[in-house]
Amino acid sequence: MINNSEKLKIGNKSFSSRLMLGTGKYKNIETAIKSIETSKCEIITVAIGRLPTKLNNDSNNFLNSLNWENLWLLPNTAGSQTAEDAIRMAFLGHELACQIGQEDNFFVKLEVISDPKYLLPDPIGTLKAAEFLVKKGFTVLPYINADPMLALHLEDLGCATVMPLGSPIGSGQGLNSISNLKIIIENSNIPVIVDAGIRTPSDAAKAMELGVDGVLLNTAVSQSKNPEKMAYAMNLAIQSGRLAYCAGQMVKKPYASSSSPMNLLSNI
Repeated sequence: MINNSEKLKIGNKSFSSRLMLGTGKYKNIETAIKSIETSKCEIITVAIGRLPTKLNNDSNNFLNSLNWENLWLLPNTAGSQTAEDAIRMAFLGHELACQIGQEDNFFVKLEVISDPKYLLPDPIGTLKAAEFLVKKGFTVLPYINADPMLALHLEDLGCATVMPLGSPIGSGQGLNSISNLKIIIENSNIPVIVDAGIRTPSDAAKAMELGVDGVLLNTAVSQSKNPEKMAYAMNLAIQSGRLAYCAGQMVKKPYASSSSPMNLLSNI
């Protein structure tokens, strides 16, 4: 049996799953939890600005209902319009991680979005916040446009990954920036995670086939008719796409080529 056991390493942590899930837009807590469990993901992202600053022992609280032995929290700075907003959210995110027992968790998904219509990330604000947070010891995962030069600058600053969008967040348009994604993958010495725009498992598999290291998605699962089934489908798609990339794909040709040549061993 073929088994791709190579783990995804981000900062000083290693993960078996290359699928990351967001936690917004689900109909209820139960559906969100079942979808997360079915997906077999190990990283979930939570918008800090939409959570109470202090967790209580209420079993109906979403975060208290998750098994943190199997999950790693990725706080995100969604809603931040400036670098200063994002920096403040990052520190609140670490405080939240401490409350669930992950005192060594300094991960932050960095989002700086000043555009309310298209929700495209602000490259200047992202660079500014990333530089500050890296110096403060955070493991920074910045959400960016599929901009190869910006990706290089963020890597040079010490970010743990770059997270280029496939298409605008929540749009379900799939991969609209394949050419730039290929350049980012080629140039990057840190993991590349496609974040935003994924609609179907085939979108996720295609991203993995390009050679990205992982995929983060939310709306594709939470807004599907059956989130639990879609979460499982995304899990399989990520695995399939990764295996296809590792296997090496055949060369595309402009002409037909017989699949049953006279000499069956002619290609060996």
